[in-house]
Amino acid sequence: MSPSALQYQVTAALRACEEKKAHDIAVLQMEKESGVFTDYFLICSGANPRQVQAIADEVKDRLQIAGLDPAHSEGYSQAEWILLDYVDFVVHIFNDKARRFYDLERLWKSARRLAPADVLKVPRRKPAAKAAARTPRRRPATASSRNHRRREKARRT
Repeated sequence: MSPSALQYQVTAALRACEEKKAHDIAVLQMEKESGVFTDYFLICSGANPRQVQAIADEVKDRLQIAGLDPAHSEGYSQAEWILLDYVDFVVHIFNDKARRFYDLERLWKSARRLAPADVLKVPRRKPAAKAAARTPRRRPATASSRNHRRREKARRT
């Protein structure tokens, strides 16, 4: 997967978490030589089981729109720790108690911690000069369309 596509997907998941008012959002960029199975961990918390599930639902919905379904998910019914595995990145949604107990940030302290604002800076592609310079052209009127307009004009008068 291209780095820009991956960054777009992580950004979509991050925005979904923010929209559902997740707190303590952390993005960990995993080191290649650490032997980890994924590139990013997106970790966040919800205040109660309903919010934890709502965050998970929003992440799934946003990424499904982009054509991406989780390869694996677990923990939805308990809503203490929901894991959504998208292969190239994994979303961990905790309640506060489970987050303190498992403390993934400490466990993966070798990973580079990214601020959500840094992840949201998705580079925008500039439109090609040729495409921007083009203006839409009107199709030339055909004889039948000119005759139709004349008949309509005559009918109105």
